[in-house]
Amino acid sequence: MQGVFASALSVIAAMAVWWRLIHLFFPLAILVMLQWQLPAWIYLLAFCFTLAFFWSTYRTQVPFYPSLPVTWRKVKELIPEDKSVKVLDIGSGMGGLVMYLARECPLSKCVGIELAPLPWLISVLLSTLKKSPATFKYGDYQAVNLSEYDIVFAYLSPAAMPDLWLKAEQEMQAGSLLISYEFEIPGVLPKFQIQDRLDADAASIFVWEL
Repeated sequence: MQGVFASALSVIAAMAVWWRLIHLFFPLAILVMLQWQLPAWIYLLAFCFTLAFFWSTYRTQVPFYPSLPVTWRKVKELIPEDKSVKVLDIGSGMGGLVMYLARECPLSKCVGIELAPLPWLISVLLSTLKKSPATFKYGDYQAVNLSEYDIVFAYLSPAAMPDLWLKAEQEMQAGSLLISYEFEIPGVLPKFQIQDRLDADAASIFVWEL
């Protein structure tokens, strides 16, 4: 009953579909976990893992959004192959895009910055194991001077885009590129948009030239 009521409220509030399912099945999940009689330290471990993975979501309103190799390849096409440029991935997660670009664009310097401690640590460990020339910084991109970079990539959330654009306008050099996967900047037309020709429902890549 509680799950049905909570799910109904999420429908009324026009929440995303997955929230409706979470509200519906969460009480049942609690019941199942109680039946298993797991030791308390397992719940503490799960809490610490979740906290380390989604450390700053409450403040940045940017959940963990991993990009996929198909997106990496499209971003790589925007990076010149005949000269060195500096590329920054804001919210680099576990570092997949940055390490891919560092491998495919050896003339360029590829950097990722991540605020959640666990994804950042994973990216550092993976880049070390793979001997990747990619660099990963821990922290908030707001503390980074974007004027140091020729290309800035972001896969954030709609809530974060206005602040990102404000910072880019103030700091990025003329001719540099700001790239966003899936999320547009309200009221600012991109220079161009990359859409998957085979999948009309796939998210686009938006590119602004400063």
